[in-house]
Amino acid sequence: MFSGIVEEAASIVGLERENGNLHLALKCSFADELKIDQSVAHNGVCLTVVALPGDGTYTVTAIQETLDRSNLGVLKVGDRVNLERSMLMNGRLDGHIVQGHVDQTARCLEVREADGSWYYTFGYECDATMAAKGYVTVEKGSVTVNGVSLTVCNSQRNSFSVAIIPYTHEHTNFKEIKEGSVVNIEFDIIGKYLSRMMEFAK
Repeated sequence: MFSGIVEEAASIVGLERENGNLHLALKCSFADELKIDQSVAHNGVCLTVVALPGDGTYTVTAIQETLDRSNLGVLKVGDRVNLERSMLMNGRLDGHIVQGHVDQTARCLEVREADGSWYYTFGYECDATMAAKGYVTVEKGSVTVNGVSLTVCNSQRNSFSVAIIPYTHEHTNFKEIKEGSVVNIEFDIIGKYLSRMMEFAK
């Protein structure tokens, strides 16, 4: 379980394909604090630490299902990835409930600067079936973009916008997102549960 509050934007230092799997090696400031089998969110995707060489790097593995649903498969060595370790149960929930199970990708349609902050607009595929499962945004609701917990503004049928403050812009990979960039999105779990319950209530 995560909160969508990114700890660090880490660099990818190695990529290795093995059949349908992708092994990602990353360098970050807290790599030496990690343990094998620990869960870490990468651009919002929960992955398990599988190797710790002891040189300030660690390795995780993404299977084909994960690569199909996320942007991890298009990343390159040198790209920055938003990281968050799993949530501590004795602390404040500063973001919102994030599972680390990315629902799909979205594409950046526009980046607009607004007197010191930025508005990002993302478009995503949505049909009646997906909407019925809760794969939608609502005005002032929560959405996770590349692992960052954000509030939705200008929610449309196939798009939404988010406002990014300078701190988030500087400390995540948002400053590298531009028009055409592909990002990971996780819709609010509460909305998905409500949609499911409404389906059974019919």
